[in-house]
Amino acid sequence: MLDSRKAPSVLRTRTCGELRQDDVDQNVTLCGWVDTYRDFGGLVFIDLRDRYGITQVVFRPSAGEELHSSARSLRNEDVIQVTGTVEMRDEKDINPERPTGEIDVRGEAMEILNRSKTPPFEPGAKELPNEELRLRYRYIDLRRTELQQAMILRHKLCKVTRDYFDENGFLEIETPILGKSTPEGARDYLVPSRVHESAFYALPQSPQIYKQLLMVAGYDRYFQIARCFRDEDLRADRQPEFTQIDVEMSFIERDDMLETIDGWVARVVKELREEEISLPLPRYSYHDVMERFGTDKPDLRFGMELQDVSEIAAACDFGVFSGTIENSGRVRGLNARGAAEKYSRKMIDELTAFVGEYGARGLAFFRIKEGSLDSPIAKFFSAEHQQAIINKFDAEDGDLLFFVADKESVTSAALAALRNRLGKELELYHSDDLNICWVIDFPLVTWNEDEQRWDAEHHPFCNLVKEDVPLLDSDPAKVRAQSYDLVCNGYEAASGSVRIHDNTVQQKVFDLMGMERDETERRFGFLLNALQYGAPPHGGVALGLDRWVMILAGDDNIRDVIAFPKTQRAADLMMGAPSEVDERQLNDLHIKLDRPGGR
Repeated sequence: MLDSRKAPSVLRTRTCGELRQDDVDQNVTLCGWVDTYRDFGGLVFIDLRDRYGITQVVFRPSAGEELHSSARSLRNEDVIQVTGTVEMRDEKDINPERPTGEIDVRGEAMEILNRSKTPPFEPGAKELPNEELRLRYRYIDLRRTELQQAMILRHKLCKVTRDYFDENGFLEIETPILGKSTPEGARDYLVPSRVHESAFYALPQSPQIYKQLLMVAGYDRYFQIARCFRDEDLRADRQPEFTQIDVEMSFIERDDMLETIDGWVARVVKELREEEISLPLPRYSYHDVMERFGTDKPDLRFGMELQDVSEIAAACDFGVFSGTIENSGRVRGLNARGAAEKYSRKMIDELTAFVGEYGARGLAFFRIKEGSLDSPIAKFFSAEHQQAIINKFDAEDGDLLFFVADKESVTSAALAALRNRLGKELELYHSDDLNICWVIDFPLVTWNEDEQRWDAEHHPFCNLVKEDVPLLDSDPAKVRAQSYDLVCNGYEAASGSVRIHDNTVQQKVFDLMGMERDETERRFGFLLNALQYGAPPHGGVALGLDRWVMILAGDDNIRDVIAFPKTQRAADLMMGAPSEVDERQLNDLHIKLDRPGGR
């Protein structure tokens, strides 16, 4: 429901969403857009819309020929001011679906504030045009009730956030937008400097470095609703410019940060969803969720956990399975309960192509029929092996089992994606459901096979789990970081870590990742220097504000909760950005373009 509080104005006395039965006989002035127009020859009905709601206005011939004629000239999206008297509708005409459905406003005076061209689409239409057209005319799209509700939800989330952190002793401190390029993953957006020739600023991928420096400076509880920028390939839940709720605390351990964010989650869900959440939020290890769900951001609104059948696969006569085990791979699968008759062979072929996008070379399947496996490959499995597979998945007649045989990373990625797709197609959860948990104990580093070096799993500033410090030299793959992700409905809703606050340890991690000393000095010298001046133990987290609004709204497209989003090609269709600039601007920046075709 849209907020229908009064919006004082010299042009209006009430909003279009607040009039009720108690207002009958009052004289009011409303302003808004014509949402719908109905001309019955004598009576003219206008649904007048603003962001607070809709009120029906009735123009009668008795109000005068000039007013009645003007009302008949109105069209959708015209902006008007109407003065009239609130009337009670006849009982048969009451609209219980609309908050203002008990009353009408009898139009007694009207001024047309602005005429509208015929819009490319109607904001109130049941069937919307394609997203490209809506983004091109975003100012019209934003008139839709659904998007207005999303913007209001976003505003309320920001307010709850500021209230919560303020009550817990945090200071909101802004950090620079123009900073130094320190690429740690995604590409930076670079800004050329006019004053410093051939030098560039970088837009922040996050305030990571600055907030650590604030901890060194003694601001022990910091937060910021921060704008961030990453030049990366986009998805439905990712934008090149986005907003995060950035948090950092000094003199803490991991549990202090998790408990603080637990409190924020409970507060947000209670105030914005009117639901209670049990605390503490569940915590799962990285190894646990990767084994059970194949992903470090599992959707826990439904089960369908992965199972390993490598031992059975090694002994069967199906060469794809046994050969994979011989080559140090794994065979893992999942059980789509009751789905045997819901997926035809053609649909299974589509699923096979789908998991191929995640590196899988095939997708084996079995239907459970009369207590046995039914599949073209079932003949390669003895009765004993068939029963072992059925027992492993606790399978029953009507179930459908899927398997991927490959190296571990492929089985995880392919089956995790398949699990999410099946969960949605089989309607195993409701879009409004919330399931939130922490994933902890991530590996500190992962091996980059292409470049033959260690990469940071999160970022190079994560502190180590204390008992794993001795492994840093002998077995880096087993070293766990004091990092943590908050996962909601299969989305990474927050990510953070306890930071390295010791300069020697920080340099050692840089060395492990193959960074030359001169490179680390060039990129992070200011941080390494700051850590030598009394840096306290500290840690933080960044919560994706856009993603949280999307989740709370029950949406699956992040562009629906951002006022002016970019397309998947990072373009602003409404503004026509990015765009070319004139030569004078380029000359001021000492930039010469190598234009295609010699332009």
